[in-house]
Amino acid sequence: MSNRRRPSAVPLYHAMYLHSRAWYARRARWFDHATTLGPLTCAGCGRTASRTELELHHLDYRGMSSTGGIMRAFERDEDLLPLHPYCHDLLHRLIDRDQLLSRNRTRRDATHIALSRLRPKLQESA
Repeated sequence: MSNRRRPSAVPLYHAMYLHSRAWYARRARWFDHATTLGPLTCAGCGRTASRTELELHHLDYRGMSSTGGIMRAFERDEDLLPLHPYCHDLLHRLIDRDQLLSRNRTRRDATHIALSRLRPKLQESA
């Protein structure tokens, strides 16, 4: 399985899904649930943050679908990770640039491996 972003899928995902009502509602539900469990923290650097300071990284895209042009969001809570935008960008850059991670691992495994490499560096600069 490849994590490499396919040119035809990326515009649909970025242009439609991340700007859809379905995603905003799903994101709000995730944060509503997560805040009942304790303070929000970035999965990269470990610093606490508010919901407006964090983005959600998908460990799996199986919860996203489009039927008749209508986007639907059914991601499980455990398929989303909160990250500061900077940490999120670094995570994507590491996964995209490492051929082993981008082509030979599931997105979930690639994310966990990349985070294990990034966390020490991000946490020492915090």
